Formats: sequence, C-alpha cells, structure tokens
Amino acid sequence: MANTRMNLLPNKRFLDLHATLIDHLANIARLVDYRNFPSLCDAGIFRWLNGVFASVGATEGSIWLLDQEKEHLVIAYNSGPNAEKLLGFKQPLSRGLLGTVFATEQGLVENKVYQNAQHDHQLNRMLRQTTYAMIVVPFYFLNERRGVISCVQLVDIFMEPSEAISAEMNPSGFTGNDVTVLKDAAAILRELVDFRLLQTTVGWNPL
Repeated sequence: MANTRMNLLPNKRFLDLHATLIDHLANIARLVDYRNFPSLCDAGIFRWLNGVFASVGATEGSIWLLDQEKEHLVIAYNSGPNAEKLLGFKQPLSRGLLGTVFATEQGLVENKVYQNAQHDHQLNRMLRQTTYAMIVVPFYFLNERRGVISCVQLVDIFMEPSEAISAEMNPSGFTGNDVTVLKDAAAILRELVDFRLLQTTVGWNPL
C-alpha cells in the first residue's frame, strides 16, 4: 500500500496570534541557560540521549549552551560520572574545536584529537583525562543556533599533545557514520525541546 501525505494547515483562528506567539517564544528562549535547561527534558529524554552516546561507542557526552554574553559554551548536561562537577563549566568560543563547530555550523568527527593544536586541554587537565576521539555537532532550538552537542572517548590519564597513547590503550575511535547519528539525535532533541516550550506557552498539559 502506498503511503499518503497528511496535509495539515494552520487553523485560521490562530493565525492572528502567530506573531505574538513567536515573540513570546523568543523571549523564553533568551531565558534558557545551563541551569534551567535540564528542566526542559524529562528523565526519559536523557536516557534516550545517553543511549545514543553509548551506541556510537562514546565514553560520555555533553550538551553545551551559549551563555547570555555570547562568549562561552557552557555545559548544561553531561552523561558521565563527573556530571555534577562539569555542570556550568565554560569553554570560551574563541578556543577549541567546540567554538569552531559553533561558528561554522558544521559537524566534526576526529580521532587522536588530543594531538590537534586546536583542541583545548583545560577540561582534560582538570579531570586528569585525555580526549582520544570527539564528535561535535551544532544544536538548535526555536529556530536559532543555541550551542553544540559533543561526545568523546576518554583515556583515564592525562597526556600532553606531544605524547602518544599506546596501542593497547587506544579506544576504537569514531566514524563518519557516528557523526550522522549524533546529528540526527540533535535534530530530534531540537524537536522535543521546541515542543516542550510550545506546550508550556499555550498551557497544554496532556495526560
């Protein structure tokens, strides 16, 4: 049986309210930051996202949001064991691969990333870990670029860029398909956050 497309059109009674709704949602979006973002996602959403990170072989993953001053990306969620310590960690936009992905809006996947001169080692030094591989994709909601989502493969010692991780310690690394998986997850998360904000704005609380 051939699939048919469902044609949905806006209800005319709501069209006059469209500009008001868009303006209100824009005001709400400006209030979202790393402290309140987790309240937009229930536990099931984070379990699903953690499953996505695990499916590509990541040690852990993070959601980074642009701060109000538009100078830093700030961790709003982390799936790893140091999540409480990492919440609110700031990465300057001017440094590191996260800022590059945010600026270019192009996803990135790289193995042996710790040897890349653009990689910022501040977080690795703090946790005494080495980032071996990284995926970063842009993250949007309410029609604007709001941050990035990253996932990493970590080695539990800190190594300088000039050092080489021994073969027996090497994680498996990421592939081009893995970055596609994370891009798809970012798009789904965008839809979920948009729906939650719209749902709250119109006062719709389904059972």
